[in-house]
Amino acid sequence: MYLKKYFLLIFLLGIGIFSAFTQERNLRVTDANGREKLLGIIDEQGLRSASFANWFNTQYDHYKVDNSTIKAVSGTLEAYTIKAFMGTWCGDSKREVPRLYKILRAANFPMDQLTMVAVDYIKPNYKKSPTGEEKGLNIVKVPTFIFFKNGKEVNRIIEFPVTSLEKDISAIVNGKNYVPNYSDIPVLPVD
Repeated sequence: MYLKKYFLLIFLLGIGIFSAFTQERNLRVTDANGREKLLGIIDEQGLRSASFANWFNTQYDHYKVDNSTIKAVSGTLEAYTIKAFMGTWCGDSKREVPRLYKILRAANFPMDQLTMVAVDYIKPNYKKSPTGEEKGLNIVKVPTFIFFKNGKEVNRIIEFPVTSLEKDISAIVNGKNYVPNYSDIPVLPVD
């Protein structure tokens, strides 16, 4: 009898610990001024909902993809994973993130290789997500799109492209000498 209760207790504790370390996707939070924001791991569905839909859909629908540049890298791009950091409160993110989604769709990029993380703007959590996906990645400007190959960072696009998103992506995946904006920002110590 005690053994069954013991195993039940261990099982329930395991579920509780697992739940504490998993995060709800598209976590919606309202700030002190009543503005809604997303935090943590998000996806296109979250960006196309509620108060985010207007700017996301408008930017996505009106952006004209440079198809010739993207077609030239679409096979190569599949070898990469992308970790993107943005703020639903940030003007640059509102412009660049919908464009990135549209470009990746045009390139037939496997969307499960894209992780989109929404960070906060409130002082104690500035440029941080609830579960710390940004730790060790030196996120100082948003949006930041980091390209990884075989688990190692290859390069990143910071805040806005140098030439265009398509041409910057092409330079990164083709191993060209690509220098992102703000490359002179010193690496911050990991907290």
